[in-house]
Amino acid sequence: MLKGVKLASVLAVASLALAACGSSGDTAESAAPTEAAAPTVKVGMAYDQDGKGDGSFNDAAFAGLSKAQADLGVEIKEVNSGAGATDAAREELLTLLADGGYNPVIAVGFAYSAALAAVAPKFPATTFAIVDSVVESPNVGSLIFAAEQGSYLTGVIAASASKSGHIGFIGGMEIDLIKAFEAGYNEGARSVNADIIIDSKYMGPAGDNTAWNVPEKAKTATDGMIANGADVIYAAAGGSGLGMFQSVKAAGAGYWAIGVDSDQYTVPALAEYKDFILTSMLKRVDVAVYDVIAAVVNGAPLVGIQAFDLSKEGVGYSSSNSAVAEYAAAADAAAAKIASGEVVVGTTVE
Repeated sequence: MLKGVKLASVLAVASLALAACGSSGDTAESAAPTEAAAPTVKVGMAYDQDGKGDGSFNDAAFAGLSKAQADLGVEIKEVNSGAGATDAAREELLTLLADGGYNPVIAVGFAYSAALAAVAPKFPATTFAIVDSVVESPNVGSLIFAAEQGSYLTGVIAASASKSGHIGFIGGMEIDLIKAFEAGYNEGARSVNADIIIDSKYMGPAGDNTAWNVPEKAKTATDGMIANGADVIYAAAGGSGLGMFQSVKAAGAGYWAIGVDSDQYTVPALAEYKDFILTSMLKRVDVAVYDVIAAVVNGAPLVGIQAFDLSKEGVGYSSSNSAVAEYAAAADAAAAKIASGEVVVGTTVE
């Protein structure tokens, strides 16, 4: 694809050169001036540690990048920090992209916060963006999602679907970002059933990056919740979420999993679990990434805090599994109340 884009650019320049030569009767004085082809926008994407193929967060970013490549003809370069990367290593990746003329440079995930804060001031002419964090620099767009709102909807669905009145939540790293998912989920569930029992387990404390990729630990935690009576489990845990899917599938009919970020019912790598994935909380990272790229192409970069909430369709829930249709009316009614401001969802767990 990159070769094709470059070739198209070369052909475009060549065509302009031929046009400038004109017909045999043209002279230098009479030749009509021609406009140079606009340079191809080059987009640099730095993925979080799990990279593409995580069936979640990074894949959503890739979807937005791919759409921009198809729609807008941008050139792309993708890098991945890898598991256990240091801030210094992330700085090197961002610097590599900016030095290479990539603009915008998009950092996927809050783990890039310190690195981006160090790199962005060194490249004031480059537009940067970061997902799920705020970096204060005049050339940085901070892409923030109201995950608590989308999670409220999954909580409504979970409580409506539960036969036992007992549900669960699996979190990755125990940080405020993920606690907002749990808070919204709990509020949504309790709006349906004030007495519902909600189990919660995190895969690691703040600072423990392994929390995002311990599916065996998530499976054990989910097994315990199911043994205690939970029949619907929601995971916001990165690659660890695979263990939740494994546990729910093993439990069999009557148990549901709820995915996160992408529509995990449609993810090929999770196909063997799809019959147990009732819905997913959609965080439209794809929309945000596309908007950032389109804004640069149009000459009006998005900088500062860019908030994506229910009113902007920045979060929501998936309906690929027809089983969720039974609970859609309740979820949609809740969404309307949140979007209008009638319901304000908290971000702290009570």
